[in-house]
Amino acid sequence: MRRLVLVAALVISACAPKVVPAPVVTAPKFPEFVQPSVPEALAGSRAAENQRRGWAFLQAGDFKLAEREFAAALKAVPAFYPAETALGYIELARQDAKAALPHFDKALEIGQQPDLSTVLGRGQALLALDREPEAVAAFEAALAIDPALTDIRRRVEVLKFRSMERNLEQARQAARAGRLDEAIRAYTTAIASSPDSPFLYRELAGVERQKATPADVESALEHFRKATALEPTDARSLAQIGEILDAREDLEGAAKAYTESLALEANADLQKRLDAVRARLELARLPAEFRAIDQAPQISRADLAALIGIRLRTLLPAARSNAVVITDVRGNWAATWIMAVARAGVMEPFANHAFQPRTVVRRTDLAQVVARLLPRAAAQRPDRIKAWETARLKFSDLSASHLAYPAASAAVASGVLAVAGENAFQPSRPVTGAEAADAIAKLEALAGLR
Repeated sequence: MRRLVLVAALVISACAPKVVPAPVVTAPKFPEFVQPSVPEALAGSRAAENQRRGWAFLQAGDFKLAEREFAAALKAVPAFYPAETALGYIELARQDAKAALPHFDKALEIGQQPDLSTVLGRGQALLALDREPEAVAAFEAALAIDPALTDIRRRVEVLKFRSMERNLEQARQAARAGRLDEAIRAYTTAIASSPDSPFLYRELAGVERQKATPADVESALEHFRKATALEPTDARSLAQIGEILDAREDLEGAAKAYTESLALEANADLQKRLDAVRARLELARLPAEFRAIDQAPQISRADLAALIGIRLRTLLPAARSNAVVITDVRGNWAATWIMAVARAGVMEPFANHAFQPRTVVRRTDLAQVVARLLPRAAAQRPDRIKAWETARLKFSDLSASHLAYPAASAAVASGVLAVAGENAFQPSRPVTGAEAADAIAKLEALAGLR
C-alpha cells in the first residue's frame, strides 16, 4: 500500500507544472517599456508575484513564460490591470500593435485611475498604428501624470511638428488648387498641432478671405488678430486687418491697423491706402454741404471756397495782409474756408466787403480762380506757367477783349478746364459740382498733391 502511495505521488509530481525560477535581468531587452505599478492593496498577493516574475521573463525575451505568469495573475485577480498592461507590452514586443491596443484599453477600463505604464504603452501602440493624433493625446496624458518625462515631451513636440508639417503642406496644396474648404480644414488641424504658430493663423485667414462670405471674413479677421497677438511684429497681418476694416467702412480701425503695419515695414501701396482712408475720415468729418458738392447741378461761391480751402490748403499761404474784411459769411458753413481763400487772394470779396457766398459760380468765375492757382500749383515749372499765360487760345464764344479771356485761355491751355463743341468756352454757364471737383483734382495733380 505504501508503495502504491509513493508511485501515485511520483506521478502527480511529474504532471504538475514546474516552477521555473525567474531570471535575473541585468540588460533589459525592452528598456523603453515602463513596468506597471502594482496597487498597494495587492502588493503582497500571489498576483503581484506573478506580475514580478512575468515582467522579468518579458525583459529576458521569454514571451511564452511571461504570458503564462500574467495570465495566472489575471486568473487570481480578474481586475489586476497591471497584468493586462503587461500583456499589451508583450504584443508590442512581438511588433503586433493591433493586438496590443485592446490590452491597454482594457487595463484603463478596469483600473481605478490611469496608470503611467498603461498610458505610455497605449501611446506606443497608437503610434505604431499610424494614429498619431491619438498617440499624442496619450503621451500628453502621460505627461499630466508625470511632467518630468522629458523624452516623452520631446516626442510629443516632434510628433506635433511632423503632423503640423503634413497638414500644412496639404492645406497649401488645397489652397493652390482652389479647394478652399479642404484647405481650411487642413489649416485648422495644423493649428491644433501647433496652436502658437502665428503664420498658420495668417495663412488660414488668407484662405478665409478668399472665400469672402461674411462669416469667413469675420473668421479671417479673428485669425489675423490672433496672428498679431502671437507675433506683434507681423506687419502683413496688420495690413490685412486694415483692409478688412477698410472694406467695412470702419475707417478709424483701418487707419490704426495701417499705421501700425507701416511703423513695422514701409510699403508704398499701403501708404496710399492709409492716405485714402485718412482722406475719407476727413471727408466724413466735414459738413454735409461739402460732401454734397460733387453731385450738385451748380455750385455757389461758398462751395468753391470750401473745395479749394480743403483740398488745396497747402497752396493758400496768405498773399497779403490777414486783415480781410468780409461782412456776410458769419454763420455760413464754409466761413473758415471763405476767409482762407480770401486772405490768399484766390477768391476776393466784392467792393462792398460782401463775399456773396450763395452766388452761383459761372465758368468765367472758375477760370479766374484757376488762373490764380496755377502759379502756385506749378511753382516748380515757371516755363509751363509762362506758356499757359501767353497761349492766347481762340474761343467761339469769348473774345480776346473780354475781361475773363486771359484767365480762360490759361485755364484751358493748362488742361484744368475744357471747352465744349466748336471750341466754345461757355462763359456764363453755371459750373457743376463734378466739373469743379475735376478742376481741383487737376490742380492737385499739378501740385503733386495726389
